[in-house]
Amino acid sequence: MEDVCAIAVTYNPELERLRQVLCALQPQVGRIIVVDNASSEADRLADLVESISGCELLRLPTNQGLGLALNRGAQQARRGNCGALLLMDQDSIASPTMVGDLLRGLHALQQGGAAVAAIGPRFRDRHSGNLSRHVVFAGWRVGRVHCAHAAQPVRVDFLITSGTLIPLSALDRVGAFEEALFIDHVDTEWVLRAQHQGMQVFGDCAAVMEHDLGEYRQRFWLGRWREIPMHKPFRYYYIVRNSLWLRRQRHASRAWKRVDATRLLQILLFMAMFHRERWSVLRMMMQGAWDAWRGRMGRMGMADGPAPARR
Repeated sequence: MEDVCAIAVTYNPELERLRQVLCALQPQVGRIIVVDNASSEADRLADLVESISGCELLRLPTNQGLGLALNRGAQQARRGNCGALLLMDQDSIASPTMVGDLLRGLHALQQGGAAVAAIGPRFRDRHSGNLSRHVVFAGWRVGRVHCAHAAQPVRVDFLITSGTLIPLSALDRVGAFEEALFIDHVDTEWVLRAQHQGMQVFGDCAAVMEHDLGEYRQRFWLGRWREIPMHKPFRYYYIVRNSLWLRRQRHASRAWKRVDATRLLQILLFMAMFHRERWSVLRMMMQGAWDAWRGRMGRMGMADGPAPARR
Protein backbone atom coordinates (compact mmCIF):
# COMPACT_ATOMS: atom_id res chain seq x y z
CA MET A 1 0.00 0.00 0.00
CA GLU A 2 3.04 2.27 -0.02
CA ASP A 3 2.38 3.39 -3.60
CA VAL A 4 -1.11 4.71 -2.73
CA CYS A 5 -1.27 8.45 -2.24
CA ALA A 6 -4.38 9.85 -0.54
CA ILE A 7 -5.64 13.29 -1.56
CA ALA A 8 -7.94 14.89 1.01
CA VAL A 9 -9.61 18.14 -0.09
CA THR A 10 -10.62 20.51 2.71
CA TYR A 11 -12.55 23.74 3.12
CA ASN A 12 -13.20 25.03 6.65
CA PRO A 13 -13.22 21.49 8.07
CA GLU A 14 -14.24 20.45 11.56
CA LEU A 15 -10.69 19.90 12.79
CA GLU A 16 -11.36 17.05 15.20
CA ARG A 17 -13.29 15.18 12.52
CA LEU A 18 -10.45 15.82 10.05
CA ARG A 19 -7.97 14.44 12.58
CA GLN A 20 -9.97 11.21 12.67
CA VAL A 21 -10.02 11.10 8.85
CA LEU A 22 -6.25 11.50 8.56
CA CYS A 23 -5.42 9.14 11.43
CA ALA A 24 -7.58 6.44 9.85
CA LEU A 25 -5.74 6.86 6.53
CA GLN A 26 -2.19 7.21 7.86
CA PRO A 27 -1.41 3.50 8.44
CA GLN A 28 -3.10 2.48 5.17
CA VAL A 29 -1.34 4.66 2.57
CA GLY A 30 2.19 5.75 1.77
CA ARG A 31 1.43 9.45 1.70
CA ILE A 32 -1.40 11.91 2.44
CA ILE A 33 -1.72 15.24 0.65
CA VAL A 34 -4.22 17.64 2.20
CA VAL A 35 -5.25 20.21 -0.41
CA ASP A 36 -6.88 23.14 1.36
CA ASN A 37 -9.18 25.56 -0.46
CA ALA A 38 -8.26 28.66 1.60
CA SER A 39 -9.82 27.67 4.94
CA SER A 40 -10.21 30.42 7.53
CA GLU A 41 -8.34 28.55 10.30
CA ALA A 42 -5.28 27.96 8.15
CA ASP A 43 -2.74 27.95 10.99
CA ARG A 44 -4.65 25.42 13.11
CA LEU A 45 -5.12 23.24 10.04
CA ALA A 46 -1.39 23.41 9.29
CA ASP A 47 -0.58 22.39 12.88
CA LEU A 48 -2.92 19.41 12.60
CA VAL A 49 -1.44 18.21 9.31
CA GLU A 50 2.10 18.65 10.58
CA SER A 51 1.34 16.50 13.64
CA ILE A 52 0.51 13.43 11.51
CA SER A 53 3.38 11.44 10.03
CA GLY A 54 3.38 11.14 6.24
CA CYS A 55 0.91 13.98 5.86
CA GLU A 56 1.62 17.20 3.96
CA LEU A 57 -0.38 20.37 3.28
CA LEU A 58 -0.88 22.06 -0.06
CA ARG A 59 -2.52 25.45 0.44
CA LEU A 60 -4.48 27.13 -2.35
CA PRO A 61 -4.73 30.94 -2.17
CA THR A 62 -8.47 31.00 -2.84
CA ASN A 63 -11.31 28.49 -2.94
CA GLN A 64 -11.13 27.31 -6.52
CA GLY A 65 -13.29 24.22 -6.18
CA LEU A 66 -13.03 20.47 -5.92
CA GLY A 67 -11.85 19.72 -9.45
CA LEU A 68 -8.88 22.07 -9.32
CA ALA A 69 -7.93 20.88 -5.82
CA LEU A 70 -7.93 17.25 -6.98
CA ASN A 71 -5.82 18.13 -10.01
CA ARG A 72 -3.30 20.01 -7.89
CA GLY A 73 -3.14 17.09 -5.49
CA ALA A 74 -2.57 14.68 -8.38
CA GLN A 75 0.27 16.87 -9.68
CA GLN A 76 1.87 16.81 -6.24
CA ALA A 77 1.46 13.03 -6.01
CA ARG A 78 3.27 12.52 -9.31
CA ARG A 79 6.41 13.97 -7.76
CA GLY A 80 6.60 10.96 -5.46
CA ASN A 81 6.38 7.20 -5.86
CA CYS A 82 2.61 6.94 -6.23
CA GLY A 83 0.92 4.40 -8.46
CA ALA A 84 -2.66 5.12 -7.40
CA LEU A 85 -4.64 7.99 -5.92
CA LEU A 86 -7.18 7.62 -3.13
CA LEU A 87 -9.60 10.56 -3.19
CA MET A 88 -11.05 11.59 0.17
CA ASP A 89 -13.09 14.44 1.60
CA GLN A 90 -12.76 16.09 4.98
CA ASP A 91 -15.28 14.00 6.93
CA SER A 92 -15.24 10.46 5.50
CA ILE A 93 -13.49 7.98 7.78
CA ALA A 94 -11.99 4.86 6.20
CA SER A 95 -12.40 1.53 7.95
CA PRO A 96 -9.07 -0.05 9.07
CA THR A 97 -9.01 -2.33 6.00
CA MET A 98 -10.61 -0.08 3.36
CA VAL A 99 -7.51 0.66 1.29
CA GLY A 100 -6.30 -2.94 1.40
CA ASP A 101 -9.74 -4.14 0.31
CA LEU A 102 -9.81 -1.68 -2.59
CA LEU A 103 -6.32 -2.71 -3.71
CA ARG A 104 -7.22 -6.39 -3.55
CA GLY A 105 -10.26 -5.75 -5.72
CA LEU A 106 -8.31 -3.56 -8.13
CA HIS A 107 -5.52 -6.10 -8.61
CA ALA A 108 -7.98 -8.94 -9.14
CA LEU A 109 -9.80 -6.97 -11.83
CA GLN A 110 -6.59 -5.94 -13.56
CA GLN A 111 -5.30 -9.52 -13.56
CA GLY A 112 -8.59 -10.53 -15.17
CA GLY A 113 -7.99 -8.06 -17.99
CA ALA A 114 -10.51 -5.39 -16.99
CA ALA A 115 -9.82 -1.78 -18.01
CA VAL A 116 -10.39 -0.30 -14.56
CA ALA A 117 -10.84 3.45 -14.30
CA ALA A 118 -11.68 3.45 -10.59
CA ILE A 119 -12.94 1.35 -7.71
CA GLY A 120 -14.76 2.59 -4.64
CA PRO A 121 -16.13 1.40 -1.28
CA ARG A 122 -19.57 1.17 0.21
CA PHE A 123 -20.28 3.75 2.89
CA ARG A 124 -22.02 3.63 6.24
CA ASP A 125 -24.18 6.64 7.00
CA ARG A 126 -22.74 8.58 9.92
CA HIS A 127 -26.16 9.27 11.46
CA SER A 128 -28.39 6.30 10.61
CA GLY A 129 -25.72 3.60 10.51
CA ASN A 130 -27.19 2.23 7.26
CA LEU A 131 -24.73 0.64 4.83
CA SER A 132 -25.08 1.76 1.23
CA ARG A 133 -25.25 -0.52 -1.79
CA HIS A 134 -23.44 -0.02 -5.05
CA VAL A 135 -25.54 1.42 -7.87
CA VAL A 136 -26.16 1.10 -11.61
CA PHE A 137 -28.45 3.00 -13.97
CA ALA A 138 -31.72 1.09 -14.41
CA GLY A 139 -34.07 2.84 -16.81
CA TRP A 140 -35.25 6.08 -15.21
CA ARG A 141 -34.03 5.19 -11.75
CA VAL A 142 -31.00 4.03 -9.84
CA GLY A 143 -30.73 0.26 -9.36
CA ARG A 144 -28.98 -1.35 -6.39
CA VAL A 145 -26.33 -4.00 -6.91
CA HIS A 146 -26.38 -7.11 -4.74
CA CYS A 147 -22.98 -8.17 -3.40
CA ALA A 148 -22.91 -11.94 -3.79
CA HIS A 149 -19.45 -12.24 -2.24
CA ALA A 150 -17.41 -9.73 -0.24
CA ALA A 151 -14.21 -10.49 -2.16
CA GLN A 152 -15.82 -9.97 -5.58
CA PRO A 153 -15.99 -6.39 -6.96
CA VAL A 154 -19.10 -5.49 -8.94
CA ARG A 155 -19.45 -3.26 -11.98
CA VAL A 156 -21.17 0.03 -11.18
CA ASP A 157 -22.20 3.18 -13.03
CA PHE A 158 -21.47 5.72 -10.33
CA LEU A 159 -18.99 6.38 -7.53
CA ILE A 160 -18.89 9.30 -5.13
CA THR A 161 -15.58 11.15 -4.99
CA SER A 162 -14.67 10.23 -1.44
CA GLY A 163 -13.13 6.78 -1.13
CA THR A 164 -12.47 6.35 -4.85
CA LEU A 165 -9.18 4.66 -5.78
CA ILE A 166 -7.83 5.60 -9.22
CA PRO A 167 -4.69 4.11 -10.81
CA LEU A 168 -2.50 6.92 -12.11
CA SER A 169 -2.42 5.14 -15.47
CA ALA A 170 -6.21 5.51 -15.66
CA LEU A 171 -6.00 9.21 -14.80
CA ASP A 172 -3.44 9.62 -17.59
CA ARG A 173 -5.80 7.95 -20.06
CA VAL A 174 -9.07 9.65 -19.01
CA GLY A 175 -7.60 13.07 -18.24
CA ALA A 176 -7.83 15.59 -15.42
CA PHE A 177 -10.94 16.47 -13.45
CA GLU A 178 -13.16 19.19 -14.89
CA GLU A 179 -12.32 22.33 -12.92
CA ALA A 180 -15.11 24.47 -14.40
CA LEU A 181 -17.76 22.44 -12.52
CA PHE A 182 -16.35 23.76 -9.23
CA ILE A 183 -18.02 21.16 -6.98
CA ASP A 184 -21.02 19.00 -7.93
CA HIS A 185 -20.74 16.35 -10.66
CA VAL A 186 -16.94 16.49 -10.73
CA ASP A 187 -16.99 12.75 -9.99
CA THR A 188 -19.90 12.04 -12.36
CA GLU A 189 -18.30 13.83 -15.30
CA TRP A 190 -14.98 12.00 -14.88
CA VAL A 191 -16.66 8.59 -14.63
CA LEU A 192 -18.83 9.25 -17.70
CA ARG A 193 -15.73 10.31 -19.62
CA ALA A 194 -13.93 7.13 -18.55
CA GLN A 195 -16.86 4.96 -19.63
CA HIS A 196 -17.05 6.79 -22.96
CA GLN A 197 -13.42 5.79 -23.52
CA GLY A 198 -14.20 2.13 -22.90
CA MET A 199 -13.08 1.90 -19.29
CA GLN A 200 -15.15 0.60 -16.37
CA VAL A 201 -15.76 1.56 -12.76
CA PHE A 202 -16.29 -0.94 -9.96
CA GLY A 203 -17.52 -1.09 -6.40
CA ASP A 204 -15.80 -3.26 -3.83
CA CYS A 205 -18.17 -5.15 -1.56
CA ALA A 206 -15.77 -5.49 1.39
CA ALA A 207 -14.35 -1.93 1.49
CA VAL A 208 -16.31 0.38 3.78
CA MET A 209 -16.04 3.94 5.10
CA GLU A 210 -18.15 6.17 7.30
CA HIS A 211 -19.66 9.02 5.31
CA ASP A 212 -22.09 11.90 5.76
CA LEU A 213 -24.50 12.90 2.99
CA GLY A 214 -25.91 16.42 3.18
CA GLU A 215 -25.94 19.08 5.87
CA TYR A 216 -28.88 17.45 7.63
CA ARG A 217 -31.64 14.90 7.03
CA GLN A 218 -35.35 15.56 6.54
CA ARG A 219 -37.75 12.79 7.48
CA PHE A 220 -41.12 12.62 5.71
CA TRP A 221 -43.96 10.24 4.95
CA LEU A 222 -44.55 9.06 1.38
CA GLY A 223 -46.10 5.61 1.57
CA ARG A 224 -43.55 4.93 4.30
CA TRP A 225 -41.13 6.99 6.37
CA ARG A 226 -38.21 8.21 4.27
CA GLU A 227 -35.16 10.39 4.82
CA ILE A 228 -33.52 12.64 2.26
CA PRO A 229 -30.24 14.56 2.63
CA MET A 230 -30.51 18.34 2.56
CA HIS A 231 -27.80 20.79 1.49
CA LYS A 232 -27.35 24.50 1.90
CA PRO A 233 -29.20 26.44 -0.83
CA PHE A 234 -26.09 27.35 -2.85
CA ARG A 235 -25.37 23.67 -3.55
CA TYR A 236 -28.54 23.39 -5.63
CA TYR A 237 -27.18 26.06 -7.96
CA TYR A 238 -24.25 23.79 -8.83
CA ILE A 239 -26.36 20.62 -8.96
CA VAL A 240 -28.74 22.12 -11.54
CA ARG A 241 -26.18 24.10 -13.54
CA ASN A 242 -23.69 21.26 -13.79
CA SER A 243 -26.35 18.67 -14.63
CA LEU A 244 -27.65 20.79 -17.51
CA TRP A 245 -24.11 21.47 -18.74
CA LEU A 246 -23.14 17.80 -18.55
CA ARG A 247 -26.22 16.71 -20.46
CA ARG A 248 -24.85 18.54 -23.51
CA GLN A 249 -21.50 16.76 -23.48
CA ARG A 250 -20.95 13.94 -25.94
CA HIS A 251 -19.64 11.58 -23.25
CA ALA A 252 -22.86 11.86 -21.20
CA SER A 253 -24.59 8.52 -21.75
CA ARG A 254 -28.31 8.17 -22.42
CA ALA A 255 -28.59 5.95 -19.35
CA TRP A 256 -27.17 8.70 -17.12
CA LYS A 257 -29.38 11.35 -18.74
CA ARG A 258 -32.52 9.34 -17.94
CA VAL A 259 -31.54 8.81 -14.31
CA ASP A 260 -30.45 12.42 -13.91
CA ALA A 261 -33.74 13.72 -15.32
CA THR A 262 -35.58 11.76 -12.63
CA ARG A 263 -33.16 13.01 -9.97
CA LEU A 264 -33.60 16.66 -10.96
CA LEU A 265 -37.38 16.33 -10.86
CA GLN A 266 -37.22 14.69 -7.44
CA ILE A 267 -34.91 17.42 -6.13
CA LEU A 268 -37.26 20.14 -7.39
CA LEU A 269 -40.32 18.53 -5.80
CA PHE A 270 -38.71 17.50 -2.50
CA MET A 271 -36.88 20.77 -1.95
CA ALA A 272 -40.02 22.78 -2.73
CA MET A 273 -41.98 20.76 -0.19
CA PHE A 274 -39.51 19.99 2.59
CA HIS A 275 -36.42 22.23 2.60
CA ARG A 276 -36.26 24.75 5.45
CA GLU A 277 -35.12 27.43 3.00
CA ARG A 278 -37.21 26.35 0.02
CA TRP A 279 -37.48 29.78 -1.63
CA SER A 280 -33.72 30.29 -1.50
CA VAL A 281 -33.24 26.80 -2.94
CA LEU A 282 -35.65 27.50 -5.80
CA ARG A 283 -33.89 30.79 -6.59
CA MET A 284 -30.55 28.99 -6.64
CA MET A 285 -31.91 26.32 -8.97
CA MET A 286 -33.32 28.93 -11.36
CA GLN A 287 -30.00 30.81 -11.35
CA GLY A 288 -28.16 27.56 -12.04
CA ALA A 289 -30.40 26.82 -15.02
CA TRP A 290 -29.91 30.35 -16.35
CA ASP A 291 -26.12 30.19 -16.03
CA ALA A 292 -26.06 26.76 -17.69
CA TRP A 293 -27.95 28.21 -20.66
CA ARG A 294 -25.47 31.14 -20.82
CA GLY A 295 -22.48 28.82 -20.46
CA ARG A 296 -21.29 30.53 -17.27
CA MET A 297 -19.22 28.03 -15.32
CA GLY A 298 -16.75 28.10 -12.44
CA ARG A 299 -17.48 29.52 -9.00
CA MET A 300 -20.91 31.06 -8.55
CA GLY A 301 -20.82 34.85 -8.78
CA MET A 302 -17.53 35.04 -10.67
CA ALA A 303 -17.91 37.00 -13.86
CA ASP A 304 -15.31 34.95 -15.71
CA GLY A 305 -15.02 31.45 -14.30
CA PRO A 306 -12.73 28.84 -15.87
CA ALA A 307 -13.85 27.60 -19.25
CA PRO A 308 -14.55 23.86 -19.48
CA ALA A 309 -11.72 21.84 -20.96
CA ARG A 310 -12.03 20.85 -24.60
CA ARG A 311 -12.79 17.13 -24.85
